[in-house]
Amino acid sequence: MKRGISRSFTLVAAGVVALGISVPASAKNISENNSLDGVAVNEVTASVEAVLDYWTPERMREAVPMEQHVDLAAVDVSTVRESLRDVARGEARAVPGVSPRSFPTSGEPWHGGGEVVDTAGRVFFTFDGSPASCSGNVVTSENKSVVITAGHCVKYQGSWHTNWIFVPGYDDGQAPHGEWAARLTLTTPQWEQREDMNYDIGAAVVEPLDGALLEDVVGAQGIAFNQPRNQDMYTFGYPAADPYGGSALIHCSGPTFTDFLLTNDHAMSCDMTGGSSGGPWFLDFDEATGTGVQASVNSFGYTFLPGYMFGPYFGSEAEALYDAAQTA
Repeated sequence: MKRGISRSFTLVAAGVVALGISVPASAKNISENNSLDGVAVNEVTASVEAVLDYWTPERMREAVPMEQHVDLAAVDVSTVRESLRDVARGEARAVPGVSPRSFPTSGEPWHGGGEVVDTAGRVFFTFDGSPASCSGNVVTSENKSVVITAGHCVKYQGSWHTNWIFVPGYDDGQAPHGEWAARLTLTTPQWEQREDMNYDIGAAVVEPLDGALLEDVVGAQGIAFNQPRNQDMYTFGYPAADPYGGSALIHCSGPTFTDFLLTNDHAMSCDMTGGSSGGPWFLDFDEATGTGVQASVNSFGYTFLPGYMFGPYFGSEAEALYDAAQTA
């Protein structure tokens, strides 16, 4: 997903929102080149009130999946392949969990309840003057205000998205846990500089809402880095392109494999469509509690290989992004 990707390559998009007690505008200083500990960052200047006023229920329903805004062109495959050797490095870091109990599913509504119903949500933003949507998920963090999503759900074609909000538990224009406006949006240097699909990872630090922090309101999932590949996983999102309408939390589950074409991403059989981008992939997901350890996000699908979803490997670069966001 980049201007430089062949037309046989298609992206999938999704969303997120936030709440909390007042947090300093920035716990660390953002450099003149918009970097925080080496991570690309965008400091939101619009007021929370203006952003929330913009997102009426009608505008949310009309938001177009980010996939439909993506301009696909030719990618330098040698550059992508050259970057692969740097994706998986660093020590493994994870929170242990419970093995999945039922497989497989490939795009079914989630009726299991549990924490994921509250931590996952839709992301809404303005791209190129138009309302667009993705998905996202709340993860445990020091500032209790971090949403993880896809890189193209925070920045695309050199432009940071505006009017960015996360709506956990979104339900047909309704926000049962409130609408959370971003204070900062962040992405990996590799996505910021060249839109490398191997690093299509983004994050947002959201403002408090009514004096509360996001994690205190909806809870948070664990997050893992540098984990073994080809494990069973669950993925969630709010697909908004046909045959889905963006109102329901959809999930897929099953074994994963590593992309053998353009990227080094995780891959899974999954029928989710545009609007699901940025939704979480979980290791050790427990269906009884709706909890797991996030280790990827929905990123893209190949048009010539329908029925499969791909998500970036969470290596050291993803870990650096997370650490920058949770201490911002």
